[in-house]
Amino acid sequence: MSELRLVHLTYAGMNKPTASVEFGPDLTVIYGASDTGKSFIAESIDYMLGGSQAPEVPEADGYSQILLGLQLPGGSPLTLLRAPHGGTIHLYRSDHRSMVTAPADTQVTAAHTARSKNSLSLFLLNELALADLRIRKNEAGASRTLTLRDLIHLAVIPETRMVAPLSPVLSSAAASGKTAAASVMRLLLTGESDPDVDTGLNAGQRRVNKGKITLLDQIILDLQSKLTTNENVRDLRDRQVRLQASIDEHSTTLRVITDRHLTAVTTRMKAAEELATVESRLAETGDLVTRFRLLEDQYRSDLDRLEMVAEAGSLLGYFRVGTCVFCGAEPEHQHPGHSEHETTQLHLAVQNETVKTTSLLADLLPTIEDLLGQFETLTQRRVSLLHDTARMDQEISATQEQLAPMRARMEEHLHARSEIERNLELHERIDELEQRRSHLDGETIGGAPRPADYVPNRILTAFDQALRRTLEAWKVPSVDFAEYDQYAMDIRAGGRARSSRGKGVRSVLHSAFTTALAQFCLDNGRPHPGFIVLDSPVVTYRDPILDDEPVGEDVDLTSHVVDHFYADMLDFPGQVVIIENGDPPLNVLSEARVYRFTGTGPGRHGFFPANLQETEADTLSL
Repeated sequence: MSELRLVHLTYAGMNKPTASVEFGPDLTVIYGASDTGKSFIAESIDYMLGGSQAPEVPEADGYSQILLGLQLPGGSPLTLLRAPHGGTIHLYRSDHRSMVTAPADTQVTAAHTARSKNSLSLFLLNELALADLRIRKNEAGASRTLTLRDLIHLAVIPETRMVAPLSPVLSSAAASGKTAAASVMRLLLTGESDPDVDTGLNAGQRRVNKGKITLLDQIILDLQSKLTTNENVRDLRDRQVRLQASIDEHSTTLRVITDRHLTAVTTRMKAAEELATVESRLAETGDLVTRFRLLEDQYRSDLDRLEMVAEAGSLLGYFRVGTCVFCGAEPEHQHPGHSEHETTQLHLAVQNETVKTTSLLADLLPTIEDLLGQFETLTQRRVSLLHDTARMDQEISATQEQLAPMRARMEEHLHARSEIERNLELHERIDELEQRRSHLDGETIGGAPRPADYVPNRILTAFDQALRRTLEAWKVPSVDFAEYDQYAMDIRAGGRARSSRGKGVRSVLHSAFTTALAQFCLDNGRPHPGFIVLDSPVVTYRDPILDDEPVGEDVDLTSHVVDHFYADMLDFPGQVVIIENGDPPLNVLSEARVYRFTGTGPGRHGFFPANLQETEADTLSL
């Protein structure tokens, strides 16, 4: 998209020192003391670009020429020359910065009318390739060509308009200009020109259009009957934002409780698995202990019997005569000492068996003790696992009780969100049909007046996001969720219209709107001059409230906000001229074209030189 650039503003007159400021290609900051001509510069730029009234200050007396240097889209220079009270503008295709006496290359009128053939508006719009664009001028659907003032009104913002309660979109409070203002905004945001509507239709065409309108009305009524609420789009969006915040909060809570539930279930499963293993091991260990106890009893019984056998054998061997109780030999076959020998053999056999059994018992007892230790450990672990599973069961039950109502509320919220989205889709469809009906109604000129075409919701949403990004980049407090309300044709922030806020908030919202609109247009190839001039964009007012002034809230715009504002302006894709009282940050002084007006102090007095020496110094600095 073609763009203009401001090069310089110069006041010249016979026997008067030249007053001039040169604008940088990106950012120019003019700051300093009050009453030094800063706002005069913005008002002069507006006047030179087709404004109706030149600013008047005593210092301007005697200056007969105002020169505004421009750079055309192709890069060639252009100088506009206009008298302080003249309706003719002289165009020079060269750069002039002092009193001009040469004849102009061409002359144009400052004002643009419907019959204008040679105006500044037509000339510059041709250079910008915007001369063929049209906008609606009334509710009947009649259109007119776009004018330069339609664009300059949204790009050059003097201080009086910056703080005014009137919407930034409107040039006046008159109702007659609202349709055109809304159409200009639609053109800038969509890039779509309105058709050149011929409203002089014949009777047959009117009847056809009325039939189409009737059909569209039926469809619109059918869609409206499907709406489940009487809320408008803005109210639905507000509720959607609040509902989404509640959904996000519920989702976070649900995730936390679900994680607790999952952790409890997982822990319960692991504990149950380990408990099964422990109980199985307990059964095995208990069985082994029982078996080994029986074996221990057997060993001890065997030892008792061996002891008894030894004692009985000794007694029987020594005191009985007759058949040998050990070998069965008859007395005649027994040799001397036979009983003693057999008794000794029995004793040895019993003793050997006793040693063997005692050894087995000695080996068995530690094993039994070890098994008993394992059994005790497993028993304690089983008790601990039973406690853990009971605790996890309680946790699972508690989380399930919490999850049930939370999930029910989440389902309600999701259902409500789906309903809002369906209503928004219906509103969007109704808007599209009403736009078609509006075109037909404007062509017919027979029924009730229809409102101007509106910006489609998807484009308006993109612009609202650009506006919010701008305010967020500036770190402005208390103006959250800013949006352009195309129905009220005003900016809303924090749920309130801009007109109901204090001067400081009105200023910063107007500045953000102008900046965001320019950036949106430049980034998306929409019509725009390519530059913005902001007079007092981030000033905070604390004046006493007058009786005839509405009460509004203000916010403190700290140096933190100002620093972020200037940092964002350094990245602006077009040309910016900022006029402020306060000092800009140090990094701006090194990266931008800067003028400091000191008033009575040392340095440059103001826009108009206080003496000849200052004029010579300014000439050398330029």
